[in-house]
Amino acid sequence: MPLATGARDVRWVRLDGLHLTLRFLGPTLPDRIDATAEAVARAARSVNGPFDIELAGAGSFPPGRRPRTLWIGLAAGTEPLGDLARSTEEALGEAGWPPEERPFRPHLTVARSDGVAAGPLVADRLATAMADRRILCAIDELGLFESITGGGPARYVPLALYPLGGSRSRDGDVYHQRAPDLSEVEFRIDS
Repeated sequence: MPLATGARDVRWVRLDGLHLTLRFLGPTLPDRIDATAEAVARAARSVNGPFDIELAGAGSFPPGRRPRTLWIGLAAGTEPLGDLARSTEEALGEAGWPPEERPFRPHLTVARSDGVAAGPLVADRLATAMADRRILCAIDELGLFESITGGGPARYVPLALYPLGGSRSRDGDVYHQRAPDLSEVEFRIDS
């Protein structure tokens, strides 16, 4: 449904940017990338292999009149995804990252509504649209991603992807062929 004339819409995540964040790392110094990528590889190998999740329901963070993030929730697969998040957290701790203070809340971010008056309306419409929908997805890789912000919608560039359970080796599958300027880059561990 269209918004009222002149109303500004939320910022929808591009399809190629949809991801489940297991751990947000923030600005990362270049000399920490190799150890971080190895921690992600260990976490990927620690699980039994690929698993399915089922996307269902929708909501916002924070809920209510001023949502900042609109998301789709999970109805199934939260246990293996939670196990993968714990394995990732443990491996990152061994690599020197401080523990995450916030609890893991699995969700798929689909839009940002910072300061947009239509945010609550769009959040309600998303919840209505997802009320009876179920979307089955296979989770088969864990990756280290670079978040590139500014100059348009955020982009998420994979630095390394690892198969769950170590079924095939992709340890050398790093996408940057040059040394990127990572002085102000934020990283996410995504599945």
